[in-house]
Amino acid sequence: MNYYQSLGYLVLGSRLKRLSELFLSEINKSYKAEGIVFETTWFPVFYLLSENKTLTIQELCEQIEVSHPAASQLVTNLKNKGLVISTTSPDDARKQLVTLSEEGKTLLARILPVWDAITATMEEVAGSSAILDTLTKLETAFKSVDIVKNIQNEIHHPVKSQSNA
Repeated sequence: MNYYQSLGYLVLGSRLKRLSELFLSEINKSYKAEGIVFETTWFPVFYLLSENKTLTIQELCEQIEVSHPAASQLVTNLKNKGLVISTTSPDDARKQLVTLSEEGKTLLARILPVWDAITATMEEVAGSSAILDTLTKLETAFKSVDIVKNIQNEIHHPVKSQSNA
């Protein structure tokens, strides 16, 4: 067991961040090896647009669970690269409709085999979806429990074990 592993939950965030950085680095290298210019930060928006002809910024926010400014920034970045286009909704001028551009669709055709290969490789490396199931449970728990409040309660009102009673 290495140092990080020995510290358990005290370094959960650090371990997840390190794992995420390693994973994203490998994915970026894979895109580059295929001669594809694609940033992993674009993935959520790009993928959703590959599955849906058109989405509003608000729909993107809801799907990828980010703020409106964060989604707008991602869309602007993709627009600047010529991968998406946005138009004003004919039904509501406040809404921007986002779609893949022709260049975006061309890139999508090149990227789909990479995404399939990533999935296959990760299934081979990580095994079953148990880790994904565990991450989902952890995300759900973090959304449903006030972690800070629980930590404060533990500090100020520790639960005594039966053996100490």
